[in-house]
Amino acid sequence: MAVADFLVVIADPILNRINALHLPWSFLDMTPVCTLLIFLSNAATMVSVWFTVAFTFDRFVAICCENLKTKYCTEKTTAVVLGTVSVLGCLESLPWYFTLKPRYVIDNVPWFCEIKQSFRESTAWAAFEMFHLILTPFIPFCLILLFNVLTVRRILVSSRVRRGLWIRSNGENHKDEEMGNRKKSIILLFSVSVSFILLWVTQVIFYIYLRITDIQFHYSYTDPGYITEHTAKMLQLLSSCTNTCIYVLTQTKFREELKNAVKYPLNLIVQLVKSQEELKGFKHWN
Repeated sequence: MAVADFLVVIADPILNRINALHLPWSFLDMTPVCTLLIFLSNAATMVSVWFTVAFTFDRFVAICCENLKTKYCTEKTTAVVLGTVSVLGCLESLPWYFTLKPRYVIDNVPWFCEIKQSFRESTAWAAFEMFHLILTPFIPFCLILLFNVLTVRRILVSSRVRRGLWIRSNGENHKDEEMGNRKKSIILLFSVSVSFILLWVTQVIFYIYLRITDIQFHYSYTDPGYITEHTAKMLQLLSSCTNTCIYVLTQTKFREELKNAVKYPLNLIVQLVKSQEELKGFKHWN
């Protein structure tokens, strides 16, 4: 998930939007390059969203399906699932590459990208766009919400049983740390579902409204349509980061590995300085 989200950040905000604002008329604005970047942005977003679904299903299996856990929650299965999602996400996003055309042709060199008029008028393209919206984010949201609800229900049922046994053994005054951890898990699971729908809802409504009305916006910083379009896209891109932060940064093992990754170059520098000092001391005595 972290790799897919990182690719979203590189392909869309950095290479596409920041480049358009601060590096106009660079080689990234040539039509073959910008169409490739738009394809990569769509593919990375698709893969990122479905990686979140796959991770949610993995947590559901690990908590609720004891019999399936030993077969599904393995490194081999994970590799197969991630590879399949990546390939299918790229194939589903490939048609977006053919919806764009050059905005200008200067000295036989095509520059910039804009949507073809046939894309706006074609029934087939309209059906594809609706299929894309259903595939991302409607189906992922429903699946994430379903798996999280089932997982939370299982946690609540097991927590009631544990609480009854805990009170009989230790009394009500003793604090059960496991119960506290389960409450945190419930909050995290629901925060994923809520953040996903809140950050995607503006983008979905905007696309549906744009397809129904077929309004052409003026690309001006003061145009309401322009502001709405970019605000919706900003929120949608932000959703690629929140789920990873919610799911991964709260995991103890990940935090430990992150600390080790930060400490590793510092330890190398310290060892290098010590070795240089030892080398100088050895030369001094000789």
